[in-house]
Amino acid sequence: MYLYIIATPIGNLQDITLRALEVLKSVDLLIAEDTRRLRQLLNHFGISKPVLSYHAHSHAGREAEIIERLRRDQNIGLVTDAGTPIIADPGSNLINTVSRELPEVKIIPIPGASSVTAALSVAGFGADKFSFWGYPPKKGQKRIAFFENLSANHETQVFFSTPHAIIKDLTAVRDVFSKAEQLDRPLIVAREMTKLFESFYRGAIDEVIQKIQNSPQKGEFAIVISKLLSCHSRPDRESMA
Repeated sequence: MYLYIIATPIGNLQDITLRALEVLKSVDLLIAEDTRRLRQLLNHFGISKPVLSYHAHSHAGREAEIIERLRRDQNIGLVTDAGTPIIADPGSNLINTVSRELPEVKIIPIPGASSVTAALSVAGFGADKFSFWGYPPKKGQKRIAFFENLSANHETQVFFSTPHAIIKDLTAVRDVFSKAEQLDRPLIVAREMTKLFESFYRGAIDEVIQKIQNSPQKGEFAIVISKLLSCHSRPDRESMA
């Protein structure tokens, strides 16, 4: 019994791996957060497989159904909307359940595209250490804490945003970085990576906000903020003594 964690393209369908195609063809069932997007991928490559939805609002019965299929020796593939499962999607709950209830099932990664690593690869900020934060909360204290954490962490930072929130999110970054005297930390905003209207906006925070305000605010956004350079570091009490 196998549960495959299958990475799929984040935009350009030609980015799929040969191994991913082999596994998509071989499994008995595919599980997807958005079954419509998965069917588009399958149709493009001429693959016909049963597909089951599994998302953040799936009831316990859906998880139990997947467990039962694994018990019947079915091999299953888990796919996210785009990119690598578990990154900003609910698949980790299923994996935890399978590993706990069916330890004999082999959980196998099928690596491939990821918006996080794609954005980091073109940022040029160094990624020996980085933090990924997912999507910012929409409101409340959790949202405030989200952006404060970006300035408190000195390594490279990555988070996602949406067309309706991108300007609001970048403005929140500017506000907390201004308080922390970190406005000179450069960043890059990647929009619609690997797709037809792929765009990258680089520079200081105010410069990037202006560029995006003058551009189409459509598609998905990945934001990478540079690590805090040593020259930005604040002296501690001992060094001031």
